[in-house]
Amino acid sequence: MRWTRTRPSSFHPAGAICNGGAVANRFTRGTRLAISEPVTSVGAGGPRRRILIVDDDVDAAEALGELLRDCGHDVATAHDGPQALNRARLRRPDVVLLDITMPEMDGYEVAKRMRDELGLCDTLLVALSGYAEDRHRRLAREAGFDQHVTKPVDTTTLAELLKPQA
Repeated sequence: MRWTRTRPSSFHPAGAICNGGAVANRFTRGTRLAISEPVTSVGAGGPRRRILIVDDDVDAAEALGELLRDCGHDVATAHDGPQALNRARLRRPDVVLLDITMPEMDGYEVAKRMRDELGLCDTLLVALSGYAEDRHRRLAREAGFDQHVTKPVDTTTLAELLKPQA
């Protein structure tokens, strides 16, 4: 299952439910999130996780945040590298979903600083990228990411990532 942003004129209610909350909503720039299938498994029923979502696309970050909040998680968002480091310093997240391509400070640099300067060694760092080539996965590993996920994020993959690690 994938999420899709659609124009308001072509939006059809998705009927996506997670813990009883509708997931389709209007965002600041007039885009909408549409999920074509139920997403009841995106971390629902599992432990509540502290999640930081970092993406310079405000609508994408807020849409993913809303989905995860509806599933019971404690979610914060940031829209650039410095803001992400500040939020991570204050919140000490369990999981960081971090866009790679951002202006000013890319996701690789943010990940390195989270590991080195903030000491987030036990935090699951997930690279969100539009690139799926081996070299991008290698760069993500070298920067300190635990996982590399290609956008758009598949909710089944997201649910697997949010399961507690044994």
